[in-house]
Amino acid sequence: MALLSRRAGEPRRKGTPSDLLVVGLGNPGAEFDGTRHNVGAELVALLANEHGAPLKRGKERALVSEVTIGGKRVALAFPQTFMNNSGESVRLLTRRFGIEDADNLLVVHDELDLDVGRLKLKQGGGMAGHNGLRSITQHIGTTDFMRLRIGVGRPPASQAGRDFVLRRPGKADRVSLDVSIAQAGDAVSLILRDGLDAAMNIVNRKPE
Repeated sequence: MALLSRRAGEPRRKGTPSDLLVVGLGNPGAEFDGTRHNVGAELVALLANEHGAPLKRGKERALVSEVTIGGKRVALAFPQTFMNNSGESVRLLTRRFGIEDADNLLVVHDELDLDVGRLKLKQGGGMAGHNGLRSITQHIGTTDFMRLRIGVGRPPASQAGRDFVLRRPGKADRVSLDVSIAQAGDAVSLILRDGLDAAMNIVNRKPE
């Protein structure tokens, strides 16, 4: 158990807390829709729409929704602070939805070190150069939250990683990413139903 840091005087949620807060990272604005950096945001939007509760703007500098998955209360959020400041929104979101333990926070993000469409589920770990993860860690005081990494592949030698993730993928990669985002939704259900370890055994299995 890793408790999230709280600022002095911050009120706690009134009522029943969510069982899980799923934060999909990305950048707000139409110019970033469909880019590699926004695959996490695509996942939470997909889950919200599938459960009939599309994301709406909340006071926590995020688009939010609350749904029920497998009988569990799940909060979904896409921070609107831009990637590098995601932690500002996540701290407010954890307060709103009563998330006090890092075990109940799942951050979904793009990953350059994984092949396109490959998923990797883990708890804790380093930042791997991801500014969204760095910001979240700074604001909630722990690295022990769950991460669901969606592989977007490596950029060509002539292109910087920052430019690569801020561009939309080609048709073949887009198809692979759409499949992996749907699979990421299944991974969320697995976590809720069977727990993190069991979900990791399935999600992290290398494809044949």
